[in-house]
Amino acid sequence: MQKIAIDVMGADNGVKPIVLGVINALKNKDFQAIIVGDKEQILPLIPTELQERIEIVHCTDYIKMEESASSATKRQSSSIYVATELVKNALADALVSPGHSGATMSLATLRLGRIKGVSRPAICTTMPTINKNPSMILDAGANTDCKPEYLVDFAIMGYEYAKSVMGYSSVRVGLLSNGEESTKGNELTKATFELLQQYDFFKGNVEGRDIFNGSTDVIVCDGFSGNLVLKGSEGVASAISTIIKNEVQSSFIAKIGAFLMKSVFTRLKKKIDHNEYGGAPLLGVKKVVIISHGSSNARAIECAIYQALNALDSQICSKLEIAFKNKT
Repeated sequence: MQKIAIDVMGADNGVKPIVLGVINALKNKDFQAIIVGDKEQILPLIPTELQERIEIVHCTDYIKMEESASSATKRQSSSIYVATELVKNALADALVSPGHSGATMSLATLRLGRIKGVSRPAICTTMPTINKNPSMILDAGANTDCKPEYLVDFAIMGYEYAKSVMGYSSVRVGLLSNGEESTKGNELTKATFELLQQYDFFKGNVEGRDIFNGSTDVIVCDGFSGNLVLKGSEGVASAISTIIKNEVQSSFIAKIGAFLMKSVFTRLKKKIDHNEYGGAPLLGVKKVVIISHGSSNARAIECAIYQALNALDSQICSKLEIAFKNKT
């Protein structure tokens, strides 16, 4: 049975929503959960019927959001360090953490190690599109300063993840730029464009709108740009949701219309809600690591665990090892 280590310390809303997310996932999927955190807070939340499928590794220390990511390597008593070591020592198969993302990335890279041939691990985040399949952006924040060869590695990892985990039959990879023409972009994107031309999956430059219109499956960029796109998209989705609510409350007719379109609004909310996507895999390290948002609710953690299980089932780390072995 697959074992998932979940770091429940350090999230914005405390231990409870993280543990509840684990419980919901256990009710729907067959796996063993190893919860790392304060036993006194965790144990009262665990239903009796699930206690045999949950192991609690007691740990009260954690890396606070305002602390430097580098401090994680020195704090061997911290929850993220303990959870990472469980995976490193094969006591768990994958790691899910909504805690300090920098600490998670740092420890995953240093303790679990990079796949041979990968220049830098990348965060792969999922974005809604007008089609059934979401698109993916990487890097979404792990590497703010990049070289062209880093972006080539991101493209290979994104392609493999889309094919193996997401199940896309024909993966289209685009390079984020300020225009579709090959001459557009900054020095980084122009140099990367030249390198990516040798890959059959590369469709060329894409613009920001292509992230959402379904024309591209994987969008490659540096972590600085990717994180701006991610946070900007979350802001737009939140603003649109608030605007719709305010407009619905503005008149009786609007309320009637909203009632008649309730199912449409429900589907729309689910499609643009980042909690439905769970978390973001850190691609390029030797084990499955899912980084969740600090404000994750129970549904987000539940979906993040499903992501981890899907990644394990697809053997994505082994497939990336083969892809980079062939590259070199």
